[in-house]
Formats: sequence, structure tokens, C-alpha cells
Amino acid sequence: QVQLVESGGGLVQAGGSLRLSCAASGRIYGMGWFRQAPGKERELAASIDWYGGNTYYIDSVKGRFTISRDNAKNTVYLQMNSLKPEDTAVYSCAADSRNRATYNYWGQGTQVTVST
Repeated sequence: QVQLVESGGGLVQAGGSLRLSCAASGRIYGMGWFRQAPGKERELAASIDWYGGNTYYIDSVKGRFTISRDNAKNTVYLQMNSLKPEDTAVYSCAADSRNRATYNYWGQGTQVTVST
């Protein structure tokens, strides 16, 4: 069983920054940050392989978001810079605990709101 505890959402003006954190309680092989805006489908914004460190970013966040992990703390971070109103969404972290490149545990979600 893996528990994920998220923190770091909030309200920020366009151009500002936020950092999301997600702490995992068990062994994981990868983590991702998904986001879902009102009326839109959920999308994978960024992901990271836990041991190799390989990362993925959706095109709309490349160059602005950085995903990283602290293996000792079993925590993943999403540094979000140059935020835009279209980044407004509920952000949820997800973990792969089976090394199958799929996510089987989910965090509770945290709201990120970017104002104009």
C-alpha cells in the first residue's frame, strides 16, 4: 500500500511560481503529475522515472515546469514557473508501485489557480 500526500497548491498571479510536493509512503518506480481543468480531460503534465531520472513533459509546460525527485525523502516536486491562466487546474500526483509504467496510486489533488 502506498499513500501519497500532496502540498503546495494555491492562488498565484500570471507569471508567478508555485512548487508542488508529493510524498510517498512506500516503494515506487515512477511518479507523475496529472492535471484536470474544469470541463477538460485529465492530462499528464509531467512524469519522472524514479531510478533512471528520465522525465516527460507535455508540450504546453516545457521550459516552464520542472519535475524532480528526492529519493531519500521519497518525494517528487513540480516546480512551476511563468504560470499562465491556462495552467489553472486540480493537480494530482500519481505513483507506479509495480514497475509497469502505469499509475496505481493517486494523491488527493491540489488546486492551482492562476489569475490574470
